[in-house]
Amino acid sequence: MRRPLSTLLAGTLLAALGFGLAPSPALATVAEQAPAASVQISAYPEWQPNTSYTVGTRVSYGGKDYECLQSHTSLTGWEPPNTPALWKLLGDSSGGTDTAAPSTPTGLRATGTTSSSVSLAWNASTDNVGVTGYVVYRDGAQVATTTGTSHTVGSLSASTAYTFTVRARDAAGNVSPVSDAVTATTQSNGGTPPGTTPAAINGRLKVCGVKLCNQYGKPIQLRGMSSHGLQWYSHCLTGGSLDALATDWNSDVLRISLYVQEGGYETNPRMFTDRVHQLIEMATARGMYALVDWHQLTPGDPNYNLSRAKTFFTEIAQRHRGKTNLLYDIANEPNGVSWSRIKSYAEQLIPVIRAQDPATPILIGTHGWGSLGISDGRNETDIINNPVQATNIMYTFHFYAASHDQEYLDALNRASDRIPIFVTEFGTQEASGDGPNNFTRTQQYLDLMAAKKISWVNWNFSDDERTGAVFKVGTCNNNGPWTGTTSLKPAGVWIRDRIRTPDSFPTT
Repeated sequence: MRRPLSTLLAGTLLAALGFGLAPSPALATVAEQAPAASVQISAYPEWQPNTSYTVGTRVSYGGKDYECLQSHTSLTGWEPPNTPALWKLLGDSSGGTDTAAPSTPTGLRATGTTSSSVSLAWNASTDNVGVTGYVVYRDGAQVATTTGTSHTVGSLSASTAYTFTVRARDAAGNVSPVSDAVTATTQSNGGTPPGTTPAAINGRLKVCGVKLCNQYGKPIQLRGMSSHGLQWYSHCLTGGSLDALATDWNSDVLRISLYVQEGGYETNPRMFTDRVHQLIEMATARGMYALVDWHQLTPGDPNYNLSRAKTFFTEIAQRHRGKTNLLYDIANEPNGVSWSRIKSYAEQLIPVIRAQDPATPILIGTHGWGSLGISDGRNETDIINNPVQATNIMYTFHFYAASHDQEYLDALNRASDRIPIFVTEFGTQEASGDGPNNFTRTQQYLDLMAAKKISWVNWNFSDDERTGAVFKVGTCNNNGPWTGTTSLKPAGVWIRDRIRTPDSFPTT
């Protein structure tokens, strides 16, 4: 949904053009959120956002002095106390002594097991100066230290239960209280049996009531990532990156984001259609679901692209109708248009798809930039009172947690009890896909979606310069590294951690 930053800067009517779920005061204040200047005399230049720093550079922030550990371009939210992986505390230039312990790590969870290991993750602690690392305990004994918020404990026995806890520590040696414990059991020596990819387990999906169900008729939740626009970031979707998405991230679904305008499909329908064919095959080979996203955005009325959509989806559905790992998303973020116009579009396009593929679920974008109408001053009752006349369909919802607060969360909660919903795009940032992350609000959305089995896809699997792209700038041009967290921005580390904890996928 988000353009490259250079394109965004070229225009001033961001919300009016549809590059966010709603016009938001937060979008106008990003540049004003730099930290307040320190009133103390600093030994080094004050840290600033949007500045390039190299290894060894020293800065001051809040009366403390820091040394750069990794070359990077700073962003709001990456202040030195918040990013111990980037900055090392040199000392307190005000002469104070740090005696405050970090907060207790929360959310400790097991994200995966083998016959000899357990992978753990937890939520970051906070500290008055900065958290420098975490200590991991197994059955009360220290087994590892790490600077990140995840760790894999190895050298374990098969078919055995282990209990784990974590403490945080800071540069002064202060240690937090111990976290809540989590118990995990390693697998048997046989390991994971074959045929256990998300698509292999769940098979062809279908809508049952207000839930997305697998081939056994059981409600499931898919979790995954969306590509950025193929016209800009197709080079981020390689065999290596999709291998990592499927096996390191444990993603269930890849959303293939095909922009229609803005240098996308309409400029070269044959080339872009072929690329979508290729990506469907790549996702299929890796056991993931392929969510084909017709990323219409400007103009906001999907009827403008109805003829193009009929041509595109006819070919996609005809070629891939035998596959059991597909989802069709036929209208990304309609905006500036009534629900009745979107409904008319869907009821003209769905029969064209069904003529080729009678079984694959079809997802329909909602008004107000995919907000169930909230960003247009409407709400979900427009859809509930006038639903699309078709079967095996779902409605889509998009949110950006730093901009979309309780009103949006409440709408998702209400609507999901009445109509089937798939969150086909969300970010931890503002509605521009940039700005500071609000992980607390995002977790509230994720908790609700987990409780209600609402599937979701995060924006976006690229190295765009904004905070919503999971990879650091240059990762795609350098062809990785794709696995682990060294190439990830903070939002990438956070969302990878959540994707790696899969749904149980019930079969009986």
